[in-house]
Amino acid sequence: MANEPRTRRAGAFDVRTVIALLMGVYGAVLTVMGLGVTTEEEIAKSAGVNINLWAGVGMLLFAASFVLWVKLRPLTVPEQTEEDSSPAGE
Repeated sequence: MANEPRTRRAGAFDVRTVIALLMGVYGAVLTVMGLGVTTEEEIAKSAGVNINLWAGVGMLLFAASFVLWVKLRPLTVPEQTEEDSSPAGE
């Protein structure tokens, strides 16, 4: 057990967290736009579908799935010790 390499979680430096944050923000903006700002004329232009609302909900679900993925399968980074960083000849 003493010979096992030590690891730590990547945390905020995991690219999945950044992607989830961006998709969540964009999804929230589109959802708000779809619920409050989209007019009937705009809905009629998009074949009767409130595309802002549905795209926003889809983005929020996508972001939630990435957050779930980060929580269930965290990225681990091996810790570097002084023994690992010293040259092999010393």
